[in-house]
Amino acid sequence: MNWSKALIPTLKEVPREAVNKSHILLLRGGFIRALTSGVYSYLPLGWRVLKKIMNIVREEMDRIGAQEVLLPALTPSSIWEETGRWDEFGGEMFRLKDRKGRDYALAPTHEEIMTELARKHIKSYRDLPQIWYQIQIKYRDEIRPRGAVLRARTFIMKDSYSFDIDEDGLEKSYALHYDAYTRIFERAWLKTTVVSASSGLMGGSESHEFMVLSDAGEDVIVKCPKCGYSANLEVANLIPSPVDFPSGELKKVHTPVGGSVREISEFLSVPEHLLMKSLLYMDENGSPFFVVIRGDYDVNEELLFKKFGNVRQAEPDEIKNLTGASAGYISPIGLDIPVYADRSLEKGKGLVSGANEDFYHYTGIDIERDLKIKEFVDIRTPHEGDLCPECRSKVEIKNAIELGHIFKLGTKYSKAMGATFTDANGKSKPIVMGSYGIGIERIMATAIELYNDENGIIWPDPIAPFDVLVIPLDIRDSKALEISRKMVNILEETHDVLFDDRDVGPGFKFKDADLIGIPVRVVVGPRGLKEGKVEVSRRDGSEKIMIEPDRVQEVVEKLWKNGKELRKKSGE
Repeated sequence: MNWSKALIPTLKEVPREAVNKSHILLLRGGFIRALTSGVYSYLPLGWRVLKKIMNIVREEMDRIGAQEVLLPALTPSSIWEETGRWDEFGGEMFRLKDRKGRDYALAPTHEEIMTELARKHIKSYRDLPQIWYQIQIKYRDEIRPRGAVLRARTFIMKDSYSFDIDEDGLEKSYALHYDAYTRIFERAWLKTTVVSASSGLMGGSESHEFMVLSDAGEDVIVKCPKCGYSANLEVANLIPSPVDFPSGELKKVHTPVGGSVREISEFLSVPEHLLMKSLLYMDENGSPFFVVIRGDYDVNEELLFKKFGNVRQAEPDEIKNLTGASAGYISPIGLDIPVYADRSLEKGKGLVSGANEDFYHYTGIDIERDLKIKEFVDIRTPHEGDLCPECRSKVEIKNAIELGHIFKLGTKYSKAMGATFTDANGKSKPIVMGSYGIGIERIMATAIELYNDENGIIWPDPIAPFDVLVIPLDIRDSKALEISRKMVNILEETHDVLFDDRDVGPGFKFKDADLIGIPVRVVVGPRGLKEGKVEVSRRDGSEKIMIEPDRVQEVVEKLWKNGKELRKKSGE
């Protein structure tokens, strides 16, 4: 392709709306343009990258025997109502009405639609197992779209679904996807960490996320450097960081400051881990219960809801009526309200919490002596210093970008929607399902977050928009132009080639070349031509060679191969 005819609108300045490196470089390199908040157009360079990623995904999905389909994005409300997710999705789901007033949604995911297809066409155990997949645009009304394509309102996703006779079959389908995902990310030169994760609205018995460590990531994972344990922060079942609990006598003291942990800690000159946060919740029936947790931890709502169901924090007037005090000055002491304590408070002594009177606190609280604990539970958000549940070593907490998520759905959707099959004994049973997603654009953005320098993108070879960039520094030099065109013709036999035939200065060309990040570059300049040579180099700076033009195909192949070998040696 000739650059002079291509749509590659590079930018010299950093766009004001961009923060993440990938967002900045996708805009500056002319890969994407925003239509509105969280909605992007993919320009030719960006679309070429996405097509290469999708080709890798298709090859690996086909390799495990999956069959590609394409399902509607426009879906009737009735199918979501069968599983209850029409209401559960809430504001994240784009909803609309047709001209007859019937409710529809733009699908944020396709479990229901795939299950509907399965219940129509899977009748017998002889029809199983099946794996169906699609690459489709999804729609979610994100509250705060950010990071460009890392969290957008429309996004391209590969989602696949397995259908099996039993749990053993699901295990096999799950393992097939696990291995396929590992190969997909390796082929894109992305080193992933696989972690246990929350299933959220998807449901099911188990799920794993494929993560890439990055400061740009919005997810947080915990890793044990000693034994390899890893999990999403939302579900990490870590041992609380050890602290000393001093003994003390229960006393009521005046605390004429705000009721936050920080303010009380500073006023009483006690460490935050000796404060006991007392939080009042209301269950689905409107009955109150206390959750108490160490002051240096926060409640993890994901774990809270998993344990107690659809609960809510008590309103200020409810807190006042039930305890006699405002939030920040309350505790279960002396109240006939059930108490659940986070495991961080086991054997806790010398604690401080509210005295159920504004501007007063108890000190010297002993969990076993002063409270009637109904149950110790794990509902905290882990932090640095917590211990691995497998080997009790200190864990590391890292930001990460989620690339893929796989779920063991079991029979959640098949039971709700009546997707059954007849087994070998003639008995009707629900189909056992799995669901498996990959964010196509997330692979593109994550590659940029990992592979860049101060000048621009350094694309991994397998997903670069072009393999080779040929740059004649002066297109008015007929000899240079002729040699360049001949090399382009030769290289196009085996590679995708971008030919910079623009009539602009060398500095302009080099800056654009660095910005868009094509892996291999061939430069035809006056100095080299005086010696009958051209320069071939890699964008990552690993190699630069002066060669005769008739050797260009041989040398480009060598540099292309060397790029792959360098990645293997580095473990990426």
